[in-house]
Amino acid sequence: MTASALPVLYSFRRCPYAMRARLALHASGVVHEHREVELKNKPAHLLAISPKGTVPVLWLPDQARVIDQSLDIMLWALQQNDPQLWLPGNEGSRNVWLTQIGRNDGFFKQQLDRYKYPQRFGLSDGLAHREAGATHLRELAAVLQRQAFLSGPHWGLLDAAQAPFVRQFAHTNPTWFADQPWSQLVAWLAAFEASADFAAVMVKHPVWTPA
Repeated sequence: MTASALPVLYSFRRCPYAMRARLALHASGVVHEHREVELKNKPAHLLAISPKGTVPVLWLPDQARVIDQSLDIMLWALQQNDPQLWLPGNEGSRNVWLTQIGRNDGFFKQQLDRYKYPQRFGLSDGLAHREAGATHLRELAAVLQRQAFLSGPHWGLLDAAQAPFVRQFAHTNPTWFADQPWSQLVAWLAAFEASADFAAVMVKHPVWTPA
């Protein structure tokens, strides 16, 4: 594949959606071009291929195809190559995992946003939403009491799809998070942040500008 035909990922380093897309692309080993975006000055090409203007966006020039949902990017990458066996082993497990990721992306993300940025939603503080989000985290912690990872005996799609959001929630008030009775969740998150995969996808890229 020539350089001009490589998949192109438009990304923003700190965005949890973009982070999980990068994690899957890294795990798959799919060679691609990374284009770091400045959110206040989005490239014209990004807006042309994905008018909603959010990241991540994966452009497949050889297929004239655009994938602009982070979970779809993860699934596409892992369907190309899944050497670490991140994907669920059967259709039943896949449906259960997608439902759980949907709860992360829906209910939990709503609580996270209101906890982290209460002023955006006209709130004096985000404490009620912190408690609501904690119900989801307690469910994750209960899973981690039974098995090493959310995906089972090894790290997988269910872990990578949720870890960036749990990380953002935890970093909103690290002391509070560490003081909660979910030591397995704290250890799981710490292992993720200390991993070589996390380090690889968090490398700083200069903002991309068209030639």
